[in-house]
Amino acid sequence: MSSIEETVRALVQAHRSGATVSAVTPPDAEAAYAVQERVARELGWFGDAPARHWKSGGPARHLPLTHAPLPPRGVWPSGHDARAWPFHWRGIEAEIALRLGREVDAALAQRLEPATATALVDALCVSIEVVDSRWTEAREASALARLADLQSHGALVLGAWQPFAPHDWAAQVCQVRIGAAEHRFVGTHSLADPAFVLPDWLRHATRDGRTLPAGSVVTTGTWCGLLFANAGDAVHVGFDGIGHADLQL
Repeated sequence: MSSIEETVRALVQAHRSGATVSAVTPPDAEAAYAVQERVARELGWFGDAPARHWKSGGPARHLPLTHAPLPPRGVWPSGHDARAWPFHWRGIEAEIALRLGREVDAALAQRLEPATATALVDALCVSIEVVDSRWTEAREASALARLADLQSHGALVLGAWQPFAPHDWAAQVCQVRIGAAEHRFVGTHSLADPAFVLPDWLRHATRDGRTLPAGSVVTTGTWCGLLFANAGDAVHVGFDGIGHADLQL
């Protein structure tokens, strides 16, 4: 295990140089989240404001969820051309993003439950999470190293926003096309409902006393596992009845 300072130095070097570095593992999850915050401050991602875009999720409801604030320069609208973006690798996750319709402070976040938290959401959209790593070991890096590295975030693509309404997520069809390869998934979200992340995410995001403003966005976990794309691939993700998002790699 390494210190917060060592992990921060390694990740800042990787972001500034554009090259991967050997993985450094912080001592625990609290330290990994402290690394996220320190790296964001060092690189000036958010200034004095809270992050406006986040990723949250987990492999199952009974396991801890994880969260990461996302650098704004890597948040793109559907149709973005990312051929000039310096990805190290290109994992693809098909997701649903949710948008807050009102501000949320720590007191409100503490009272939330999954059944009531959806009242805070005004819109949803299809999103593409591009998975990347600043660690040379990539997926072989430790879970804590990956958490410190924004849970291996590379970029986020957002489709057109639609008014939020209840959905039959168990029957939801998701289609992913990467180059010529096509994939279809039905009801495959690991938490059964994308909104399940809301209480835990909001408690995490407001734990320092900050208030998240209306319009803050969270992408909520993959429906397709982790698929892989190559440079030059066109990526299309569609959710029946909701919309689509596209990205050129």
